[in-house]
Amino acid sequence: MEKVLDFLEASGVDVLRISGNDEELILDDDADIEKMDDEEEIELDKIDLSVPEGVSIEDPVRMYLKEIGKVSLLTADEEIELAKRMEQGDEEAKKRLAEANLRLVVSIAKRYVGRGMLFLDLIQEGNLGLIKAVEKFDYRKGYKFSTYATWWIRQAITRAIADQARTIRIPVHMVETINKLIRVSRQLLQELGREPTPEEIAEEMKMPVDRVREILKISQEPVSLETPIGEEEDSHLGDFIQDDNVPVPADAAAFTLLKEQLIEVLGTLTEREQKVLRLRFGLDDGRARTLEEVGKEFNVTRERIRQIEAKALRKLRHPSRSRKLKDYLD
Repeated sequence: MEKVLDFLEASGVDVLRISGNDEELILDDDADIEKMDDEEEIELDKIDLSVPEGVSIEDPVRMYLKEIGKVSLLTADEEIELAKRMEQGDEEAKKRLAEANLRLVVSIAKRYVGRGMLFLDLIQEGNLGLIKAVEKFDYRKGYKFSTYATWWIRQAITRAIADQARTIRIPVHMVETINKLIRVSRQLLQELGREPTPEEIAEEMKMPVDRVREILKISQEPVSLETPIGEEEDSHLGDFIQDDNVPVPADAAAFTLLKEQLIEVLGTLTEREQKVLRLRFGLDDGRARTLEEVGKEFNVTRERIRQIEAKALRKLRHPSRSRKLKDYLD
């Protein structure tokens, strides 16, 4: 595998190598339950079910939040009782445990608003993680269900964002790394009162500065050229980006006038002199020919072509001709 990566890099292909820190952030189906101690404890009865700022209050969102707010919460003993019933194949117990924790999904989904997915879509993906947590919950480990479910909900949402939210897909482990960098940046912003530098972020995350800069570059979202601009949104971003392949109107007009004057001046030369200059300077097709190539065209030596060229240029330098081109040569 290393040989393949080295070959790709040598060929100019950017290869994203997974560091040890990144591997720790990969969430899989065999997540170590012992790490649940690090999860932030969320009190379900204190969860705010209001719509987060920046999210349009559509009827489906409003109705959903209203409905899950009516579901009564569970005590720790009730969770254990439901878990025991689930072991016996009680589907109603699974449903009850999941419904009682739907507001937990909303709380976690709010943290990912603005990452490229609609709020309702985030909730839906989080609910899938909640269902998996219900199926895998083991009350004998001694953890509250909400603590355990938080892991699976976050995993489902971050994976969905990695797969669906970005125009250019990036690996799930890198999404987690970016999220960690964002959290560290916000923490440093509060502590320092300003935006942290890459060096400060690198020190806090205990990784090389170049690695932090690479992650910051990867985290940037592409912007559509169709993005509306202005209050009335009647213009698009692409309208304000200069096309380097299209000549500036003033330059195009000047070039047209120069070409007309050049044709007029060349018309004062002999036919052979005109053709020699056109071939030597590529005036017709943009490809300049060598003396030898032009010589073959006329079936004469390169020295003879040089003489014809020199004579033609002397004629063009005469004031009667050169003053017509002088304004374009400044």
